[in-house]
Amino acid sequence: MKALAASVVAAASVAGAFAGGAGATNECRGLQVCVPVAGPWVATAAGLETRYALACPKRFIVGGLDAELTRRSLDVAFRGALGSPVNPGVTTSSTAVFVGRLLGGGSPAAFRPHIGCIPASGGGSRFPTVHHVFPPSQPLAPTIAQIPVRPGVHRYVERCGARKTLVGATHAVGLYTQSAPTVAQLRSVSVAQRIAGGSVHVTVRSGALQGAGATVQVDLDCAAAA
Repeated sequence: MKALAASVVAAASVAGAFAGGAGATNECRGLQVCVPVAGPWVATAAGLETRYALACPKRFIVGGLDAELTRRSLDVAFRGALGSPVNPGVTTSSTAVFVGRLLGGGSPAAFRPHIGCIPASGGGSRFPTVHHVFPPSQPLAPTIAQIPVRPGVHRYVERCGARKTLVGATHAVGLYTQSAPTVAQLRSVSVAQRIAGGSVHVTVRSGALQGAGATVQVDLDCAAAA
């Protein structure tokens, strides 16, 4: 699933607050051993699709998911890998990519992703069942850059690693607030993105955040060498 516009997307954050505010969410329900991880509030505008990747601690995989919404018209899902059975370690990995869409118009809204992380135990394997074809795989090697937001206008350049080719990029704005962010806070950070010369050029503009912390996460789609 690709982002519908360059002004959206996301990227992953091990910096998500562990357990913060997770009492009202269900990412750990039914899991005997579970570490809850909460992300920031991810700004989402009408007509755009926003991706945000949230990561578990080392040696853990995603076993449960949930999200908080500032508006009921937000549609939030996650990207799962192909494979059988549908299970942690097969459908999910150590990172979950949430996809948010604000249905209808109006002011911007936000969702806060939550994941429940369980100890990794290997996961399933996939094998081709017909000769001369390939099983589903991960041809893209995601690269994630996290940019702390500072007042004013700042420009950044992000690139894929060695022997990888940039095929696309998206970004998302995350706000760290104790409660749901206000519309003014959601509008306080704007991002312009363009791709040129195999790099992603990002311009971040920030006004008064009214005490909130903010980050811009850039998700580069990097095609690995065959």
